[in-house]
Amino acid sequence: MKHHLNVAVRFTIVTTIVFGLLYPLVVTGLSQLIFPRQANGSLIEKNGQIIGSRLIAQGFTSDKYFHPRPSAAGNGYDPTSSGGSNLGPTNKQLVDRVTQDVAKLQQENPGTPIPADMVTTSGSGLDPEISPASAEFQIPRVAKARGISGDALRMVVARHMAARQLGVLGEARVNVLELNLDLDENYPAK
Repeated sequence: MKHHLNVAVRFTIVTTIVFGLLYPLVVTGLSQLIFPRQANGSLIEKNGQIIGSRLIAQGFTSDKYFHPRPSAAGNGYDPTSSGGSNLGPTNKQLVDRVTQDVAKLQQENPGTPIPADMVTTSGSGLDPEISPASAEFQIPRVAKARGISGDALRMVVARHMAARQLGVLGEARVNVLELNLDLDENYPAK
């Protein structure tokens, strides 16, 4: 019995050191060496100040900005409360929210089909990207608010469109924060 206890304690100490200390240090060191920007959160700086991350959505509500997907994270876009709502498709609270969002979007852009990601939250509630269809849906509102043509705005959106990874993984997408920063820089709202 004493021998088995001794082996178990030594095994626990060795595995704790290897997998709880050495492995995380090696992985962290390699990521800092090979992918330092990504390992540090893909932060976006403007004038020497960190204004966000390209990996975490921020809430934009003004008509002059593209809006991200709705968020179920905390009170909205709260990175400390990441997570979906876990509401089922027949849940009254979810149905009411989606119905209100659809009504608002139909007023904004009558007769245009509403992309699903304009009214549904992501699993994390912090998805920083929207579909190209969502960006296209929002172009008339943003163009009007900024006083620029829809075609000029489509060119800005195209600059920020990312294709599927390796041609097959994921979907085409547009990073909302980077797109809005580009708009502020090149087409300031009047």
